Amino acid sequence: MARIVVALGGNALQADPKDISAEGQLDSSRLTARAIVRLIREGHQVIVSHGNGPQVGQIIATYETASKVTGNPVMPLPECGSMSQGYIGYHLQQAIGDEMRKSGLNKSIATVITQVVVDKEDPAFLNPTKPIGSFFTKEDAEKLAKENGYIMKEDAGRGYRRVVPSPMPKKIVEDDIIRTLTKAGHVVISCGGGGVPVIEDEDGLKGVAAVIDKDLASEKLAELIDADILLILTAVEKVSINYKRPNQKDLDHMSVEEAEKYINEGQFTPGSMLPKVQAAVIFAKSRSYRKAIITSLEKAEEAMEGKTGTVITV
Repeated sequence: MARIVVALGGNALQADPKDISAEGQLDSSRLTARAIVRLIREGHQVIVSHGNGPQVGQIIATYETASKVTGNPVMPLPECGSMSQGYIGYHLQQAIGDEMRKSGLNKSIATVITQVVVDKEDPAFLNPTKPIGSFFTKEDAEKLAKENGYIMKEDAGRGYRRVVPSPMPKKIVEDDIIRTLTKAGHVVISCGGGGVPVIEDEDGLKGVAAVIDKDLASEKLAELIDADILLILTAVEKVSINYKRPNQKDLDHMSVEEAEKYINEGQFTPGSMLPKVQAAVIFAKSRSYRKAIITSLEKAEEAMEGKTGTVITV
């Protein structure tokens, strides 16, 4: 049986984009838990990571709205990220724990609030591109930029949003505790939303206003715990080239060489499929016996059986 890092996409935690209620997201977590527990029941050791885009956006938007009324400061992005890790972890712990008990599995589950070190000299800090939080008018955006130092950009005609950098993950701060829990056989949830980005200086660690791609952070996690498989779950069953064109081709397998060729051709959308394929390539290259699989949540079990999904190997 395999040791697997399961990287959950946003649809696994919020199946209905219009339903941002806690109840709706907990219901989505219960559906997700069934897929995860099926893997555990098959004898696999599962470590879970997840995105947090809708959830952290909701937290930030709530603070931004409250700030307009009360004048209280908006909570900094690193704190918002850690909040989202906590409450998504709570939902997943409850849902996976309940499902394991129903299946007769005697395992404990825990969420590790995870910090991920980034390089303060990462070029991403010079070109913030990741939109977060609410939409604003041009006037309000200019005021926020002046008062808070935000970088605000127009977003597809819908208004202005704050944008932040998306640096590469370098190492996971809580590596020892994650390894210890994993070796003890517990189900671990970590690197939520890519982890809280921190930089190291002479005084220790300092949170920074940035967002780490969760698939790239999941790849770091998979290497850390010596996983056999990085299972990236997203909205589609297979990776495609020429996506949404008449000559679209769904891929059953990609070698690292083929994947890098497709990346260079611009086949994959930045911020969507591109980081997933990049993470898969990095993981597959890290050890000859490792492989990555990209598929949908609903097809996770079939993909593990080799019946579907896109497999990336050396």
